[in-house]
Amino acid sequence: MIHQRPAGRRARFVAAPRTSVVAALCALSWPLAAQWVDYPTRGVPRTADGSPDLTAPAPRTGDGKPDLSGMWFSAELLPECSAEDCVPQMNLPIDQTNIGRSLPGGLPYQPWAAALVAERTANGAKDDPHAHCLPPNFPRAFSFPQYIKILWTPGELVILHEFNATYRQIFLDGRPLPVDPLPSWSGYSSAHWDGDALVVESSGFRDDLWLDLSGSPLSAAARVTERFRRVNYGTLEIDVTVDDPKAYTRPWTVTLKQAIVLGTELIEEICLENEEDTRLFDVE
Repeated sequence: MIHQRPAGRRARFVAAPRTSVVAALCALSWPLAAQWVDYPTRGVPRTADGSPDLTAPAPRTGDGKPDLSGMWFSAELLPECSAEDCVPQMNLPIDQTNIGRSLPGGLPYQPWAAALVAERTANGAKDDPHAHCLPPNFPRAFSFPQYIKILWTPGELVILHEFNATYRQIFLDGRPLPVDPLPSWSGYSSAHWDGDALVVESSGFRDDLWLDLSGSPLSAAARVTERFRRVNYGTLEIDVTVDDPKAYTRPWTVTLKQAIVLGTELIEEICLENEEDTRLFDVE
């Protein structure tokens, strides 16, 4: 699968009952003038007929490691819907609603966390930080309906996110995670290689984060391990293990799949500019 940005791209969330919160999360337009919306990607492997060869081997860096660089978007999407049950704009990542959808029995919530998720679901996720234009937090950001861009340097991997022009730093210089950090949206990340997998360890999260639209929590007690694997040119798989004893009864692991995005660049999206939806959050 190749993701290419249609002209005038707008994101779409499935509508929630009795509230415009979910549509408000990403029913935003992007200004398209004077931006590289349609520009060829360099170095794309091609098949004999000239089409992008998505199953070609993953590119390698100078030291022989898989090169994770590129533009990416979720590879697994919700089906299209009608105007009656959503804001029909573009396919949404399937993991955005329930990050634990692939786990037998669902996420292993602590009792207080299960009650909180039920409450958040019942009130239409009106307190979702994303609905209020607050920063995206990883790993949730991998299932947002905006593109990400991975930049590779010898000592650091940087992830740029379209939403609110956000960035994340993953250090490759062997530094230990901070012992008593200032809590942050995406935590503090240090990585090492295990064969062809980049293993990223993160901690230092805020205590009020959401992992999905259902309101699955991520607490300050969490340690998150991600294994980035570029299985071929067109596919990036991220195994995410969440060890958060405050919110969950045991560690759990899911796989978030990303597909290459070709022929475009990031478009700056500042959520609060021209935002008109949050005033409707309490409308019955």
